[in-house]
Amino acid sequence: MSSRARLRIVSIAHPAASSEAGRLRYRHLAAKANIDLHLVMPAIWKEFGRTIVAEPPRADGFSVHVLPIRLPRAGPMKWYLHFYPALRRLLAEIDPDVIHLWEEPWSIVALQAQLSRRRAAVVLEVDQNILKRLPPPFETIRRFVLARTDHILSRSLDATSVVRARGYAGPVTPIGYGVDLATFVPNAEPVSTPRTRPLTIGYVGRLVEEKGLDDALEAIAHSAAPVVLDIMGEGPDDARLRQRVEMLGLADRVTFRGWGPPQQVAAFLQSLDALVLLTRTTNVVREQFGRVIIEAQACGIPVIGSTCGAIPDVVGDGGWIVPEHDPDSLRRLLDMLAADPAMLRAKASAARANVLSRFTYDAVATAIETACRAAASDREATRVKPLQPLGIGRPS
Repeated sequence: MSSRARLRIVSIAHPAASSEAGRLRYRHLAAKANIDLHLVMPAIWKEFGRTIVAEPPRADGFSVHVLPIRLPRAGPMKWYLHFYPALRRLLAEIDPDVIHLWEEPWSIVALQAQLSRRRAAVVLEVDQNILKRLPPPFETIRRFVLARTDHILSRSLDATSVVRARGYAGPVTPIGYGVDLATFVPNAEPVSTPRTRPLTIGYVGRLVEEKGLDDALEAIAHSAAPVVLDIMGEGPDDARLRQRVEMLGLADRVTFRGWGPPQQVAAFLQSLDALVLLTRTTNVVREQFGRVIIEAQACGIPVIGSTCGAIPDVVGDGGWIVPEHDPDSLRRLLDMLAADPAMLRAKASAARANVLSRFTYDAVATAIETACRAAASDREATRVKPLQPLGIGRPS
């Protein structure tokens, strides 16, 4: 297939139902030349205690297919059992060149797409960065899907290692996440110099023990500088964290607030001097990306991250990295930042530059297009082989 030929892509993505951000990447993909894009998403999605009703299709330059699913959340495998009863018929009607899945390879929907692919190449976007043996039948499904996948879009080197270890031998294209640059923008008000307020660090995300907020509380409690922590999020660790705040005498230096829409998240991030993401590695947790990192950096806010998973790579030059489970290292960094606001200003510029060079929605769309065109071309090459010349021997 020519690199300029019209390419019909069906993308199957449950994250596209969850928020405006889940669909923004597709506007950029559909805007590329010679792309005929169809997006498939669940009508209703349940995740982390929330029930999300898919937004209706709009004039975004591509076709949106909002379909009912079965088994949206069942058993220990959570949402990986879901499938679309109408998917086979839809794929037959569209007849895509490529099926792109924003799903993990052991999911039932990935198996369903493989079994319904017909002539289409399959491109799989993967995040899972911990190699572990899955319970039956999911390990078998993963190996089956990966053995028949034409191209992988990988969120990290660890995610690539996982699919390689489970039998995938084909090409891999790196892919990040994108950030909405219309919403997450730097604060128009200049930072005051010298500092007229305490150093303000913040966290956005689920309140769970693995996110390392205990380390931030310990660091603040022992810091010589007037550091405050603002927390935006909800989760099962909420009550325990509030108790810990009281025990450490930090009630006047730590605030809690619940989730908000993207505009409120952006305003919250703009109010910070630095974001913290101190995820701790466990047998089941290794940070796969950390989307809030790039949302903060898009606002010109540098990030203090831990060494967990993909955090150091995503933070890049736009912040600082401290060891996991090390509140004293964090305390020393906070004391330095409080004493030298110029460090914050320098990293703020680097943070914004990091996003603009690596994590725009156009960069994500380009990665998807590149992988899909390569997969379609490779599949066509194996399907249409040139005729071999007839073997006519010389007369004896």
